[in-house]
Amino acid sequence: MAVSQTQSGSPLRAASMVQMEDREAPQNIKMAIYTRGRLIPSLGDAKFRKPVITEIIEKKFEYYTKDILDKHGIFYGTTSAMSGVLANIIFRSSFKVQHEALKTFATLATLPFLSTVVTYKLFVTDALNSGNISRENCILRSILIGFICGVSYPSALAFSKNGQLAVKYHTVPLPPKGRVILHWLLLCQTGMKAMAAPLVFQALFGLLHSSHHYAVCERMRAKAGPEDEPKSQ
Repeated sequence: MAVSQTQSGSPLRAASMVQMEDREAPQNIKMAIYTRGRLIPSLGDAKFRKPVITEIIEKKFEYYTKDILDKHGIFYGTTSAMSGVLANIIFRSSFKVQHEALKTFATLATLPFLSTVVTYKLFVTDALNSGNISRENCILRSILIGFICGVSYPSALAFSKNGQLAVKYHTVPLPPKGRVILHWLLLCQTGMKAMAAPLVFQALFGLLHSSHHYAVCERMRAKAGPEDEPKSQ
């Protein structure tokens, strides 16, 4: 009897195990469907994230490109380059130098341009973008940049470059020992007086240019203000 009970019990256990597996099968299927359903949005998110990331990178690149290549700084740098070319012409005539013209003109046009663009961006453009500068301070900074980077630096650079060429090629009498600077200054008196013209021009251009730049930034800030208020609410 015991043997028959165990034999009869084993089919019952097998049947119950099959039923339990059948009952668990839909749950496993549901879990598989659930996990698959959860994976599909993640793949979709990954697909959607790539265009969003590339768009953000493109916007950042465009913003920084516009910030570096600021047209206001480029305009101001162009006037400094013109002042450098004029200073080179004046001091080459004063020192009677005719050698290495291309090299000196390239140097006198490039270095004042780059120095003015970088200085204007650091002290004027960045301050205007942050809003931590007044109109008077903006004008003052712009005029000082014009004096230093647009007139003083090109004049000193042209003076030293052409003075060295004058000594190298003996285009003017050699100065006495210990009086090199004084001798060169006496030779360039007329040229130094002629540099007063670009000095006045840089002052007027800096005044008008900085006023216009400040007004443009104020208009852009006024337009951006109402759009930002609903977002903050």
